Amino acid sequence: MDIQNETVVTEFILLGLSSSRELQLFLFFMFSVFYGAAVLGNTLIILTVIVDSHLHSPMYFLLSNLSFIDVCQATFATPKMIADFLNEHKTITFQGCMSQIFFLHVFGGSEMVLLVAMAYDRYIAICKPLHYMTIMNQRVCTVLVVMSWTIGILHSASHLAFTVDLPFCGPNKVDNFFCDLPLVIKLACLDTYVLEILVLTNSGLLSLICFLLLLVSYTIILATVHRQASGGTSKALSTLSAHITVVVLFFGPLIFIYIWPFESFPIDKFISVFFTVFTPFLNPVIYTLRNKDVKEAMKKLRQRHVGSTQVL
Repeated sequence: MDIQNETVVTEFILLGLSSSRELQLFLFFMFSVFYGAAVLGNTLIILTVIVDSHLHSPMYFLLSNLSFIDVCQATFATPKMIADFLNEHKTITFQGCMSQIFFLHVFGGSEMVLLVAMAYDRYIAICKPLHYMTIMNQRVCTVLVVMSWTIGILHSASHLAFTVDLPFCGPNKVDNFFCDLPLVIKLACLDTYVLEILVLTNSGLLSLICFLLLLVSYTIILATVHRQASGGTSKALSTLSAHITVVVLFFGPLIFIYIWPFESFPIDKFISVFFTVFTPFLNPVIYTLRNKDVKEAMKKLRQRHVGSTQVL
């Protein structure tokens, strides 16, 4: 069959999370709250780290960059999902669909690498404390952040390179609230088996490498903390537990996705929501509730703002 004689898809239909009008209105308000809280919480962390000089350290520099990625991750698809709850026809242009795929993998890939960088920072701080400021200087921190974004962009571009030129000429319904790469590839008018293997290899390899590096890093760190008997051990464990919790929340859904990457399950939509909405919301909660320095800095920032408002 000549693909050029077939209708070319110019837009995709997003089936969303539910067809029930009542449930969609409930989800509209619920996700509006979670999205607003995620953006506000992560933005507050960024501002707090910038304003408070006590937080001008490698750990908080990396944390503020994680918060920036979380804002981006929450924003690439969630606002459209919220708006679509009020729309009967949930469509997205071909260009918009490709953009969502690109940004999803940019932010996801960047966050994976940044989590490894944060684990490396904790490894140096706990296992080589006397050399911490020498090793984790501003230049090294900047290189780690730039590296995370570079790997994320290259990882995403490699996906988009073969996706954007696929022939889409028939089915155009995506059973999710955003353009998920495996679901979009299956709509192409050709045998996508080889492409599915390439996607699985590309994303799976990056995820596996980052996960193994994190596993090795935290194993070494926990072993070192266990051997130590100093007063800073409890603080180190508190900081470390927050990092490990974030890693589990991030990689947990990914592990499920890559076990059955091209099979559709009802729980897939929940995982997508968790990854794009709840994870960016939970990260600032985890880091602020378990971090005394951040809570104190936020308290000072609030008092300073309230004080200046009263003067005015």
